[in-house]
Amino acid sequence: MARRRPRAPRTPWITRRTAALGALCAVTIALFATLVPLQTTLSGTPLPLSFILGAAVCAAPLLSLTRPRTAVAMFGVAAFLLPLTVDASLAISAPWPWSVPALLTFVLLVGVVTFIHGARLGAYTLIIGVIASLIAPLLRPDMVAGAGSSGSATADLIVTSSVSVAMYLIAALAAGRIRLGAELTREREHSALEESRRALVEERTRIARELHDVVAHSMSVIQVQASTARYRLPEIGDVAASEFDDIAATARTSLAEMRRMLGVLRTEDQTAELAPQHGVDDIPRLVDSIRRAGVDVGLAIEGGHAVAGADAAVQIAAYRIVQEALSNAVRHSPGARVTVRVHADPAAIRIRVHNEASPETPSDQSGGYGLRGMRERAELLGGSLRAGPDHDGAWTVDAVLPLTSAPSTPLPDDPGADLRATDKENT
Repeated sequence: MARRRPRAPRTPWITRRTAALGALCAVTIALFATLVPLQTTLSGTPLPLSFILGAAVCAAPLLSLTRPRTAVAMFGVAAFLLPLTVDASLAISAPWPWSVPALLTFVLLVGVVTFIHGARLGAYTLIIGVIASLIAPLLRPDMVAGAGSSGSATADLIVTSSVSVAMYLIAALAAGRIRLGAELTREREHSALEESRRALVEERTRIARELHDVVAHSMSVIQVQASTARYRLPEIGDVAASEFDDIAATARTSLAEMRRMLGVLRTEDQTAELAPQHGVDDIPRLVDSIRRAGVDVGLAIEGGHAVAGADAAVQIAAYRIVQEALSNAVRHSPGARVTVRVHADPAAIRIRVHNEASPETPSDQSGGYGLRGMRERAELLGGSLRAGPDHDGAWTVDAVLPLTSAPSTPLPDDPGADLRATDKENT
């Protein structure tokens, strides 16, 4: 009985990536709208050059999302040319070589490239921008010689370098933290996948071991009966006795092969069970153990005379299905009443385990693999199993197992039809 999963959250209209892209576009437009008039009025740059170079500078952060090297080259060229277009007579009191919008755009470019494309490319962007800002004072001595421009240029370079380096470090740390979180998430998903595979393999191995024990017991009986036939039945002839001896030898060989297979299926800490395997007759004791744990469990077993003719593998599967269904009901529906019905007829054993909706929150939120194991047990014997939630939040497991483990046994389409019909008659 699988844990009922919470309702999946609705998909947001705007994803985190879309919101970040929209914010970057808005900031870029705002910087461009500020840079062009400031560069034209305060620094004396011609308006066409302000538009062209300003567009190249402000578009670099957006272009860096897909073409980082092209964006860095474009920004470096525009940031190098923009201070050279300044009118020395108008830019005495203005920040130089870069205006405040150009500085903010450079810091944004460093942050975007470092965060998305890594620290190495971010460092390359930082170096290119700083070099472009350092070359401008060397090519415009008239600006450096102007009153107050030397100190202003030095302060501008210090601020540019400091802020851009700080942004580089912040972006590198943030990107590393996010990448580490993504790697941890992938590792957790991989571990969960491996755990699910391991649980599935263990359940299949357990089924194979149980079936092996049943087959090995039958082979042992055949071998003993064939070996003692000439002594128990003295009236048989020598030819028949020789046939029985051959049958006994074949059974011994098959039993040895089965034991070798058992050595592959069992690990060092697993030994063969000396006690008989559990069957339908052991279900009442299983239910009593669950009741002693404080769970309200109802049990009804009908047609016990038909169960006696069931194969050992079928009885083991019936017991394990009830055991797993009860375990999942206790784990995932604490405090809920559970009803177990086992009905046997000349054709099949029908099992129904129903638990009501839980009034409590399950303490165990981990997903299990019991449903798959129960279904494989039923299908291996030619039966069927269905499980799922009801409209009122309850959970029901319906299984049908043929009395003889023959895959060709015809089974009803709805495993719980007879049991539900019986419930209606009793009510």
